[in-house]
Amino acid sequence: MIKLIGIVVVAAGFALRINTLLVVMAAGIATGLCAGMPFNDIIAEFGKLFVENRYVTLPVGLMLAVIGLLERYGLRERAEALIKRVQAATAGRVLLAYAAMRQISIALGVNVGGHAGMVRPLVAPMAEGAAHARHGELPETTVAAIRAHAAAAENVGNFFGEDTVFAVGAVLLIHGVLKTAGYDVSLWALSWWGVPTALAAFGALWWRVRALDRRIARDAAAKVAGKKEDTP
Repeated sequence: MIKLIGIVVVAAGFALRINTLLVVMAAGIATGLCAGMPFNDIIAEFGKLFVENRYVTLPVGLMLAVIGLLERYGLRERAEALIKRVQAATAGRVLLAYAAMRQISIALGVNVGGHAGMVRPLVAPMAEGAAHARHGELPETTVAAIRAHAAAAENVGNFFGEDTVFAVGAVLLIHGVLKTAGYDVSLWALSWWGVPTALAAFGALWWRVRALDRRIARDAAAKVAGKKEDTP
């Protein structure tokens, strides 16, 4: 059981809000040491895996450069102005619609989205724009809450949606672990039983974004009331 110390390190690091990369590396080193691996071999394994999987990090690096260039020329402002024209839009509805689109697309094997490619430049600004159009200027804490919920919408749509299609690595990983443990479960069965989990996660997100809309309205009203009290 001591070899599972990495799980404890990850949980403690995230709870303390330490840098994610440092937490994951510390968890890997701790796990390797508890498993009896020499420290040099652990570091060598880090380097080997990074080189073998560099095709994963290269697109992300290129995407960040492209998104940065688009933002420099007003991508966020255009997205915010566009959503302000939709009368029925709220921050919660924007995020819920994105999460639904993300779950459906990833379930069909089409990976359209991501924190760097969609949430940061488009989804978060559109949610903020919808809130601004309804309630005017918002407190910084409310804006931060909208951005956090935008990141959560991406996670819910991606992580739970991909468990419903057998062509995604997550399902293949689950299948491999179960097979090693002696449970012969088909990929179709794993995908099918991922649907209730995805629906439950989507329902939880729906409840959270409704609470977010109520919080935005409450914070905006409190800010307006505070300004009136300060007016002589």
